[in-house]
Amino acid sequence: MKALISLLILAVISTLPACKNIPAAAESTPSEHPDALISSEFINEGAPYPSCHASTIAEVAPGHLVAAWFGGTAERNPDVGIWVARQENGQWLKGVEVANGIQADGSPRLPTWNPVLFQAPKDGPLVLFYKVGPKPAAWWGMIMFSKDGGKTWSKPERLPDGILGAIKNKTVALSDDAWLSPSSLEATEDHRLYFEISRDQGKTWQSSGPIARGDKDLNGIQPTILFYRDGRLQALCRTNDGVIAQTWSKDNGRTWSPLAPTTLPNNNSGIDGVTLADGRQLLVYNNTGPDPNNTTKGKGFRYPLDVAISADGENWQHVLTLESKPGGDGYSYPAVIQTSDGLVHITYTWLRKHIKHVVLDPKKL
Repeated sequence: MKALISLLILAVISTLPACKNIPAAAESTPSEHPDALISSEFINEGAPYPSCHASTIAEVAPGHLVAAWFGGTAERNPDVGIWVARQENGQWLKGVEVANGIQADGSPRLPTWNPVLFQAPKDGPLVLFYKVGPKPAAWWGMIMFSKDGGKTWSKPERLPDGILGAIKNKTVALSDDAWLSPSSLEATEDHRLYFEISRDQGKTWQSSGPIARGDKDLNGIQPTILFYRDGRLQALCRTNDGVIAQTWSKDNGRTWSPLAPTTLPNNNSGIDGVTLADGRQLLVYNNTGPDPNNTTKGKGFRYPLDVAISADGENWQHVLTLESKPGGDGYSYPAVIQTSDGLVHITYTWLRKHIKHVVLDPKKL
């Protein structure tokens, strides 16, 4: 069945009209390692909402995880709030709503979007970024802090104008202890990539960007940041151009190269990556290009959901398929971290009905 699905995907992509550097789906080879999958489970089963999406995950202490997502009747509806669940002793506790779009001035309630968790280093707080607004082109950034590993939270604060916070993927701590948030702006078809830096633990922020869209005029959003031992940073991002795009920084995130295509396909859906302790890069993504019936926005099938590994950020090897069965809105918006025990934790949207959590052993990839 997997081989048939791969053939169908390749057949679909081969019918695409000429677009900007749309690669075929990365070939699934015998290099897959199903023995790397340690566990798979849903978070917050029996939730009071019918739809959920856009999860994020962080380790707050060895063996203690926190996940967040947005949930409600459906994306864009005003009843959508930010939900958080903690894992203790290997068990996920019931999720609780920690933020919503109720407006203090009494104006109509608005939907919330895309929570992002970041555990600040050196006994810093757990930080929660999220967005409020009627749509991505008109949302604004919010931030909350927890000093007890996600049990309680500070009052929500609106980020300064021009600062949106981490848009989908995790903020990272740089070698100089600055916080670097991968951000972006979605305005109709004019998507722009930004990076926001705080040097005072989230009190103030500076934005760098927009990043040049490069020779291929790529529409990049929702970047994920990877680290290299020579000091370089790489950001990979979603596009509506059928390809995952990349940009590089040689000065600790202050400036970035113009966007350029990678060899990996993208269906205008979110990706996420992490730099492993052994120096390899791990990426979770939908291994398919856009739907030929909707090439204007690059949207495509949100399956399969795959894992790839790279040593240099340029050459990627497909190593594992997490989901491959077609259905509904598919399997999308992964978030990935490596915990202190060396294991890799991934959360993602499962048919918009559940948030799924899988654990991998990267030594077997």
